[in-house]
Amino acid sequence: MQASITNHVKKHINPTDDEVAEFCAKLKERHITKGTFLLKPGHPVKEQYFVIKGCLKAYYMDAKGNKHILQFAVENWWIGDFEAFYKQEVSTIYIEAIEEAKLWALDTESLEEVLAQAPIFERYFRILVTEAFISQRKRILSSQEKNTLERYVDFCASYATIENRVANYDIANYLGVSAENLSRARQKLKKS
Repeated sequence: MQASITNHVKKHINPTDDEVAEFCAKLKERHITKGTFLLKPGHPVKEQYFVIKGCLKAYYMDAKGNKHILQFAVENWWIGDFEAFYKQEVSTIYIEAIEEAKLWALDTESLEEVLAQAPIFERYFRILVTEAFISQRKRILSSQEKNTLERYVDFCASYATIENRVANYDIANYLGVSAENLSRARQKLKKS
């Protein structure tokens, strides 16, 4: 079961077997059922999560009660309230299981121990943060310059295995468009 996280690590860095073992020893397995919240606003954030199996979504609710989806996470993706995790603050977001999920949890103390004992993991997490920053910037630019169809095509490229796992209205929410506009874009795509 640690093969998925080990492969993910080795895609980004070249650690020794001992460094990988040190990292994997700090992970704790978590199981959550569909519809369960992994995190809610106001709760302390002590862990970040690597998805072994399943699908989750991270979102926040604005002052008017509108949901804004920030991220989906499927197999081999990390999810968490990273700002709260690194600043050791309470969460401002929800993380909910769309499907039953199996996760690896990494707590703050364990992360610090790994970084001290196997500094190559500083590079691993820096690469992940850089990739997330780039992805977020692309998403912002996409929402400003692309139409619904173009955004949807980008979404499918980023989340290749997710389209049939997530409700249409959640994908539309993530893209910042109405469910009706997304349906029309999907129809156009099928015709072309």
